[in-house]
Amino acid sequence: MTLADRWLLPEGVDEALPKKAAQIEHLRRALLNLHESWGYRLVIPPLLEYLDSLLTGAGSDLEIETFKVIDQLSGRLLGIRADFTSQVSRIDAHCLKGEGVQRLSYCGSVLRTMPAGLDGTRSPIQLGAELYGHGGIESDIEVLSLMLETLNVAGLNNLVLDLGHVDVVRGVLDACNLSKDQEARLTEFYKSKDLPELDAYVAELDVTKEQAGWLVLLPRLCGGVDVLDRATAGLSGVGASVLDAIALLGEVSALISRRYPAVGLHFDLSDLVSYSYHTGLLFAAYVPGHGNAIARGGRYNNIGEVFGRSRPATGFSTDVKALVALVDFEVATPKTVLAPICASDAMWQAVKALRSEGYRVIEALDDAWAGRVDFVLKFAGDAWQLVPAEK
Repeated sequence: MTLADRWLLPEGVDEALPKKAAQIEHLRRALLNLHESWGYRLVIPPLLEYLDSLLTGAGSDLEIETFKVIDQLSGRLLGIRADFTSQVSRIDAHCLKGEGVQRLSYCGSVLRTMPAGLDGTRSPIQLGAELYGHGGIESDIEVLSLMLETLNVAGLNNLVLDLGHVDVVRGVLDACNLSKDQEARLTEFYKSKDLPELDAYVAELDVTKEQAGWLVLLPRLCGGVDVLDRATAGLSGVGASVLDAIALLGEVSALISRRYPAVGLHFDLSDLVSYSYHTGLLFAAYVPGHGNAIARGGRYNNIGEVFGRSRPATGFSTDVKALVALVDFEVATPKTVLAPICASDAMWQAVKALRSEGYRVIEALDDAWAGRVDFVLKFAGDAWQLVPAEK
């Protein structure tokens, strides 16, 4: 590396300069305060853990995203977290051990081997909330509502909510008695929405005409609320689990529409973008003109089973840095005072008193702040006093 290259950061890794850093911290505090007002308690998991613990229950997709390092103390393999969910589920299962509903929130840096989407980062500041111990639609609604409130507090109001359910895809694939390789191939088609290739591939499978119809219909069940009626009619022969999932989507969307009438609704019944640990309702929020989801979540029952405690769970996460990039806002700063270099105990006490009252006090080590402050601290009479600065 040449001297000229030493200031460069790795691709997909960024840093926040003072203005942006202030915005990120201001928003982080506001969102954690919001979560606390809903009863979600803050936890701070470690940045890295033993790899086998970090990835327990998370699935191979998260393993690919995780940076690995060798622990120089133990010689064991460590992982730098790429997501919080498995860590928080370990805390619920192993550390807190409460029997009732557990509401937890978190915020911190994660690191990923690959960016999320074309304009994604590899170093998000992930903020989220998770609810353990309740498996009903009520907790799905609570977490989904908290996600929308989180985005509203961040200043995002023109939202589109995308809804799906894992049981729809899994139900169709299970009903067709496919091999693991065939399911994997179909899954790739569903993720890419490559309909011509999907149709050609399904035509070659040894399935009934009805089953082939289900397989090619799935990625076409994408759009407004009418998708649910088309799904009920087109997938009626698949099984009860699929119809139950479609019905749940109808209940959730109806209630969210009443609570948040300005939020647009979109359904994608072949959505498989989320991590493989999800087990039920899936949801993601988008804003027009931004290709990546700005928040994503869903249900992931039994993720704590590998830690010895299987509990229903649901949650969501977002990236604070991404939110700040979408909504440019000014962070209120306190009144600024320019003070001489503290050369006496009396002056030091005056500066301490001003800071305790909420002023920002800058010692005049140079003239960089001249003309950019609200007050100047001057000695007048027998005491230090604030004098309005000349602009």
